[in-house]
Amino acid sequence: MSARTEQIAKLVARVAVTVVLLAWVFSLVGFESFRDTVRAARWHYLVGAWLATVLFSLLQAYALRIILRKQDCEVRLHTLFATTCVTAYYSLFLPGIMSTGVKWYILKRSTGKGANVLSSMLYNQATLAVVMVVVGLAALALASPTQAAAPEAGRSALLPLTCVALIALVVVTFILVLNDRTGGPAIRLLRAALRPLPQSVQGKGRAMLEQISAFQTAGWRFHLVIGLINVIDGLAVGLLLYLFAARAAYVVVPVGALVWLCAVVFVLGKIPITIANLGVREVTLVGLLGLYGVAKSAALLMSMVMFSGLIFLGLLGAAYQLYWSAKR
Repeated sequence: MSARTEQIAKLVARVAVTVVLLAWVFSLVGFESFRDTVRAARWHYLVGAWLATVLFSLLQAYALRIILRKQDCEVRLHTLFATTCVTAYYSLFLPGIMSTGVKWYILKRSTGKGANVLSSMLYNQATLAVVMVVVGLAALALASPTQAAAPEAGRSALLPLTCVALIALVVVTFILVLNDRTGGPAIRLLRAALRPLPQSVQGKGRAMLEQISAFQTAGWRFHLVIGLINVIDGLAVGLLLYLFAARAAYVVVPVGALVWLCAVVFVLGKIPITIANLGVREVTLVGLLGLYGVAKSAALLMSMVMFSGLIFLGLLGAAYQLYWSAKR
């Protein structure tokens, strides 16, 4: 099988998975129930969800600008934001890894340093992922769905302790990987841990570890700055998006629940099995919000409001693409 045929087969498979997941979740909700929920929605919160999506992308562009500068690549903030929007546009019909390749190609043309751009993008995504996992685990420990489902059963210490242990493991591992003294042995251990996984996953994991190792000499102040930006982006702006989407769909749950749901959806969205994370996000929110007594139709509408933010960003990307084409 040629490489092109394999790519087409993967794209068809992801489209099929997307259709199956969406069909399944809509069958659970029911058309009439969802229609009634849509009619009662508070659509003015939609604007807030769009603006939160733009702000999230803008802060990510700012973090990437600092990272690229560390790699001797000077790129304007406006260019980085425009590239993020264009990537969102392509992500609406291309799998995640292919749409991300568009971003890498644009920045490579701007800087002439493809390897530096790739390592910067991977470092930024890895840092954001670690922040989201840590924040999500902390929120899960405080807003347990089992407690919401059965409050009369009392609060168990098992889940909070497990979350704390996982937070410590993730943070310590990331620190060891980024330290110039412990980075080498830590990366070798992580490579060994990848061996039971499929070859394709091993290859991508090793490549990511190799690229991230370029930042082992960056210094702790640099890592702290990028981490703080991602904390603000993931915790404050990401939560803002979920709050607007929840308000639009009349979803009422603890704020901590929205924080850990944001982390879960973000992490699952990195698994390239659907187009634009469609299906995965809907199934996740309908299933997990049900633990808090949220109606399936309301959870589905909340997911659709969040997806509309990606569409809005993609429309901005289409406008940038047309502008660049006309300029050339």
